[in-house]
Amino acid sequence: MAKKRARDADGQSASAHDPTVAKMDEDGSSDDDDFDIVDVDFEWFNYDPAIDFHGVKSLLRQLLDIDSQLFDLSALADLIVEQRTIGSTVKVDDKANDAYAFLTVLNLAEHAEKKAVSDLVQYLVEKSRTNEALAPIVDLLTSRKPVGLILAERLINMPPEIIPPMYSMLIDEIEAAVEDKEPYEFSHYLIVSKTYNEVESTLNDGERKKKKAKEDAPLFYFHPEDEVLQKHAAAYGTYEYTKEDENVADSKRAFQEMGVKSYGSLILIEASKFQGAVKATSDYLSPPS
Repeated sequence: MAKKRARDADGQSASAHDPTVAKMDEDGSSDDDDFDIVDVDFEWFNYDPAIDFHGVKSLLRQLLDIDSQLFDLSALADLIVEQRTIGSTVKVDDKANDAYAFLTVLNLAEHAEKKAVSDLVQYLVEKSRTNEALAPIVDLLTSRKPVGLILAERLINMPPEIIPPMYSMLIDEIEAAVEDKEPYEFSHYLIVSKTYNEVESTLNDGERKKKKAKEDAPLFYFHPEDEVLQKHAAAYGTYEYTKEDENVADSKRAFQEMGVKSYGSLILIEASKFQGAVKATSDYLSPPS
């Protein structure tokens, strides 16, 4: 398990070696019969604005998917990396490299007057209004309650086992911040994520045909921990992206015969239940003994 990193003013990092993660091949599999095993030492770091801006911005673009163009990602990345003692990056080999993963929390009330945050909040409110299951999120965001917005993303081939240590460290860091009278005492946490359906390709003999994804198509998770976090949620659900069009499924084709239709996802968890949700995630992603 990764150690809690120091809350030093200079953002000094502490590395950690997690045996549940280290011996994973590049796509997260541990099947010796199909893949060569690569021993990788992942390290957790505090944010460094001089190093992490571009890597975090790139991962934000991936997290927000096709709608990322609606936001000022540079301003959001700046907010994240300026929080040196809240949240983590995961890297390999050296602190100076770009992050392979990141996780953080933003105080939406504290940053409400910043345009990058207000634009994102307005977007989340509008999307929550499209799904009755997300109605509690509308009430919280419009009343400016102390909501912590969790943003987390990693490269697609990163093993999910890196995530529980990041969440555990976040809990420790928030507790320390609250003790220091910093504005990280929340009533709820809102996790922004994404899901997808497999859909039929719109390509046929070089001609494009319009086809809609079946409403009963099964939902899959880009982040497998979301399936566990939802069990502890006060509200959760998906929404369609604003910039979605019929070309997206084929441009994201990840299967021989099927395309991928992505959806935004929101998970709202009461602060009192957050630690239990993180523990359940850790139990779920731990390898069998």
